[in-house]
Amino acid sequence: MPTFSAKKFLPSANDRTIGAIYRRNLSKHPFILFGLPFIGTIVAGSFFLTPATALRYEKHDRKIKQLTQDEAMGLGKNRRKVDLNEEYYKLAAKDIDNWEQKRVERLKGEHDGRL
Repeated sequence: MPTFSAKKFLPSANDRTIGAIYRRNLSKHPFILFGLPFIGTIVAGSFFLTPATALRYEKHDRKIKQLTQDEAMGLGKNRRKVDLNEEYYKLAAKDIDNWEQKRVERLKGEHDGRL
């Protein structure tokens, strides 16, 4: 005869509580009682956080795209038309073989990169 019985002891007062029923059924149906609520929480959180994220990006876009009316009206004016042939001939007319390397002036106290 074994020392301990295989049957678990559960007090009768504890049998009808929600926690005892959940614990007892969790071993029988782990996905339904644990996995499904977990996945449901993740999916619901995604749906609830989507509008908050959209508001964040919309606010950022509004801040970046703010222009005064004068700036908006002046964007299209005073532009010259670009012609590819004209630009090509301008570049072709330049002498690109004769050039001289010049060092960029450094700020005071900035390392100039010379050894």
